[in-house]
Amino acid sequence: MASEIFETPTVFRNILENQDVFVNLQNLLNKQMITSVLILARGTSDNAAHFLKYLIETQIGLPVGLTSPSSVTIYDSKLRFENTLVIAISQSGQSPDLVKFAMAARQAKAYLIAITNDANSPLAACAHNHIPLLAGPELAVAATKSYNAQLLISYLLVAAWTGKKVNGEQIVSEATRIVSTVDLVTKAVASVTRNQEIVILGRGFAYPNAREAALKIQETCKISVQGLSTADYLHGPISALTPETQVFIVAPKHMPVSSITEANEKIRSVNPRIFWIGNGGTPQSTDLVLSGSDCDDEILSTIVDAIVIQRFALEFSVAAGYDPDSPAGLSKVTLTN
Repeated sequence: MASEIFETPTVFRNILENQDVFVNLQNLLNKQMITSVLILARGTSDNAAHFLKYLIETQIGLPVGLTSPSSVTIYDSKLRFENTLVIAISQSGQSPDLVKFAMAARQAKAYLIAITNDANSPLAACAHNHIPLLAGPELAVAATKSYNAQLLISYLLVAAWTGKKVNGEQIVSEATRIVSTVDLVTKAVASVTRNQEIVILGRGFAYPNAREAALKIQETCKISVQGLSTADYLHGPISALTPETQVFIVAPKHMPVSSITEANEKIRSVNPRIFWIGNGGTPQSTDLVLSGSDCDDEILSTIVDAIVIQRFALEFSVAAGYDPDSPAGLSKVTLTN
């Protein structure tokens, strides 16, 4: 897991050097009569799907939904997907329920794009277009570099679709800095305990990373962690907040501070200490900051800051005496039906 996190800048560069695939897709997507988008994913890839959902909704304005594969695999529903773009995201491209739904979507006249780490996978084979993650073999059960690749590819896909220029060198240089900072999460690891509740919150583009941070800690540390939108947290779960709750807020640089002001104030009224992930937000002297990237905008900062949450999960797991490469009860490829 450690070596795969460290490979992220190389993976980013490989993706950025393969931008012809996005230019070709730009021409295709602009010719299609797309009126809605659906994203097909599970697990870590589902968190990347939330990021792509925000990108398309904010940058293009199309309605975006997340699929329910069981509507096909369990209920055998007949789909009506004319003028719909379906984007399937999967590290392995092998899960039977994703493949079956993708095939049904294509038969229902959807335009299908697959984003996987295996060009020979069943999911890649059934798509109109395949975008390779170019992450190389990922052996640790907890996905890291493939998730980071999914975030960057999502960004490049939407950037090509809208004609936006990309500062690729900044992405690579900031990712290199983050993976190379030795004590990036050391203080946080020493300050957090497995014996008290952990809640990880995010809003907007930070929300997918909050979900992914919770998943990574659960996978590698054998504890239950909540990953929520700050808005959803205020709609009920905050009632369980205590002075002992360990609250993380994912706050990439340039995020709108107003988006978390209410949650910040209500959390502090019960618990004065917050852990911040990233260089945004409004940390106070009692807080602890896991420093993130200094990219030019919130979206790029979010992509690079995924490395910070992965390094925390890795080092927190090792400090607790677990093997983050082989979590009990999990396998690298989960074949859900």
